[in-house]
Amino acid sequence: MNTVKTTAVPHLTGNYAPVMDELTTHELTVTGAIPPELTGWYLRNGPNPHEANTGHWFLGDGMVHGIRLAGGKATSYRNRWVRTSTFTHSARRVDERGNFDFTAGLANTHVVRHAGRTLALVETSFPYELSSAPGHELDTVGPYDFDGRLRTAMTAHPKTCPITGELHFFGAGAPSDTFLNYHRANADGELVISRPIEGPKPTMMHDFYLTEQHVVFMDLPAVLNLEMAANDDVMPYKWQPEYGARLGVLRRDDPYGAVRWFEIDPCYVFHTVNAHEEADGQRLVLHGVRYAKLTDGVGLAEPSYLCRWTVDLVSGSVREEQLDNRVVEFPRLDDRLAGLAARYGHVSETPNPETSQFTGAVHRYDLRDGTVSSHLFAPGRFPGEAAFAPADDRPGGPGWLMTFVYDAATDRSDLVILDAENLAKPPTAVVHLPRRVPVGFHGSWLPDA
Repeated sequence: MNTVKTTAVPHLTGNYAPVMDELTTHELTVTGAIPPELTGWYLRNGPNPHEANTGHWFLGDGMVHGIRLAGGKATSYRNRWVRTSTFTHSARRVDERGNFDFTAGLANTHVVRHAGRTLALVETSFPYELSSAPGHELDTVGPYDFDGRLRTAMTAHPKTCPITGELHFFGAGAPSDTFLNYHRANADGELVISRPIEGPKPTMMHDFYLTEQHVVFMDLPAVLNLEMAANDDVMPYKWQPEYGARLGVLRRDDPYGAVRWFEIDPCYVFHTVNAHEEADGQRLVLHGVRYAKLTDGVGLAEPSYLCRWTVDLVSGSVREEQLDNRVVEFPRLDDRLAGLAARYGHVSETPNPETSQFTGAVHRYDLRDGTVSSHLFAPGRFPGEAAFAPADDRPGGPGWLMTFVYDAATDRSDLVILDAENLAKPPTAVVHLPRRVPVGFHGSWLPDA
């Protein structure tokens, strides 16, 4: 048995419930044909509390699930907890003197690769490096602080510039001495820029935007509450629309310069799709998934829709548009176009909190003409985030979408590979897994080359 019975709270039941063991399985059964171009690992991270009990879905220990593809086969599956100091010896984030331990995190949100290192991420601590050594894949190496240069937390959503290879990221919120810290590592993994940015109050910053010439931060009205922060079992943020909402624009060629702030209507954005520049860099176009509001403790009581913000750097104005009425989340694109004018964005349909109903689907939005193509899964089959895996070396060209799909009838999961350019077609391949993969957050296709 790989499932534990838990208390009857939504984030510990059904496919949200944790699995309680680590497996390594070889030569998985496949329906269809795995494209021979796919050689590497599909990895996905998510909360999986090793004590099977947390006060919020976001607060479980990180567990990374990985599928190895090579030679047209699914050669192995393995899952491993990320063994942070919190996991191994219940390290406290703040000691008796008020000092913060940035190794004491959950590493449960994302998994990316930069400069040859595979990093498990959460926005409140240092990254944790995972092994890629044969036979030890996904084992925890330890916390990674860029050779001692990183002294704040790191967002779970860093952006790699496809032109320079630089990794852009930030750290925000308590216990930092500053409102926001912007960081940049070069293509070799050396942290070369770290600068504080002053602001009014610590807020929950989860994601941000990157363009060719700018970085765009989101200061939104999920405000840190110190009384709530004293409780390790809650998300310590209160929804305060009176705080306001704004976008902060920083020029990449002047990383220590002033941040220019633009007010927008109060909302929350966990995840961005992409951003790019128009009009010779005088206009920024941002796509993201917008919630009208959250509830205290980061409750998701409102549906989330794909939206576009257009920031006019000349007039100082921002125009906001809702692009569709589907309730969606977990947007992804061809990462080789991050910060450039990518035509397509991919999202997964999620339950409408007003009705608790949704269709298991992955959607491909044409961000130029507004059309949508979709893959609809059979009733009772529910996809997670769909990561893009390119078919060749042409950014924006053909490729596949990879997602774990849960089957409620069998209580098992599959890795489903879809043709991104022909979503309505049956899956290119379905890799049948030896277990259920709980609902999780984000992942990456990490090719060998």
